[in-house]
Amino acid sequence: MSETRRKLTTIFCADVQDYTRLMGADEEGTLASLKRCREAMGRLIESHGGRVINTWGDGLIADFPSVVEAVRAAVDTQNELAGFNARRPADGRMLFRIGINLGDVIVEGDDIYGDGVNIAARLQASAAAGGIVISSTVYDQVRNKVAVGFEFLGPLMVKNVDEGVPSYAVKIGDARDETPPAGRSGPARPQPAAVMPADMAEVRPAPGGRRLYGVLGVIAVVLIGINLLSWQGVFWARFPVLALAVVAALAWNRDQTRFHRKITLLAILALGFVSINLFTWTGQFWAVWPILGIAAAMGLRWSMRR
Repeated sequence: MSETRRKLTTIFCADVQDYTRLMGADEEGTLASLKRCREAMGRLIESHGGRVINTWGDGLIADFPSVVEAVRAAVDTQNELAGFNARRPADGRMLFRIGINLGDVIVEGDDIYGDGVNIAARLQASAAAGGIVISSTVYDQVRNKVAVGFEFLGPLMVKNVDEGVPSYAVKIGDARDETPPAGRSGPARPQPAAVMPADMAEVRPAPGGRRLYGVLGVIAVVLIGINLLSWQGVFWARFPVLALAVVAALAWNRDQTRFHRKITLLAILALGFVSINLFTWTGQFWAVWPILGIAAAMGLRWSMRR
C-alpha cells in the first residue's frame, strides 16, 4: 500500500475547449494534434521544474514546487500552442484552458488529491479558450515576479468549499482588453498586457459592479425626486432607497475579498434591521432581538471559521 502524506504544492490543470466537437469532426486528426500539444506541454512543464502527474481524455494535471515556474510554464505553453494553432483552420484549433492553484494536497503514490486539486480543476473550467486562470494564493506569490498582467474575476464557487475562491485571469498578448464569455467556443482572444500596477488589480471594481451601482444610484435619485415633487408630508422614498442600498451592499459583498463574506453578510442584515426600526420608530428598539440573533450567528461563524 502506498504511503499517504500531505504537502503544499502548485497544481496545474489543463484541458481542451470543445474537445467533443473536435473529435466528432475528425477523430484521428484530433488525437494526433492532442498528442503533439501534450508533448509540447510536457516538455515545457519539465523545463520549469514541474511534473506531469496524470493525463485522461483531453485533460492533464501536473504539480510544481515553484508557484512562479508554474505560471511561467502556463504562459509559455499558451504562447507555443498559439503558434501551432495559427497554422490551423479556425474550426480545427486545439485551444487549452489552464487553471493553477497553490494548496495543501494529499499525496498517495504518484497521485495527489484534495480540495487543492478540485480548486485547480474548477479554475481551469472557468478559463477562456487559450487562457489561464489562477487562484488568489497563486496571485499573491507571482504578481510582482512574472511579466504578465492580471484581471480580477471575483470569487469562484467550488463544490465542498464554503467560501468562494478569488480568481484572476492571466493576461497575455497585445490584443484588445476583452475576455471571452464563459462557454464560448472558437479561438480565444489574446489577452493584453496589464495597463495598471498589479497591486491595484485586487481592489479594482468589476465593470459589471460599477454599472450596477450606477443604475441603483440613478433609481434612488429618481425616487427621491418623485417623492419631493409630489410631497404630501411623508418621505415614503426612504423604504425603496433602503432596499436599493441593501442590494448594492450585497453586490459589493459578493465581489469583495477583504473581509469574511458570510460575517459581512450578517452585518449588512443587522444594519438593515436597524434602519427599518429607525424609519418606523414608535418608541421601541425592537431591532435589538434580530441583532442579537445575528450577533450570535456571527460569533459562532467566527469561532468555527478555522
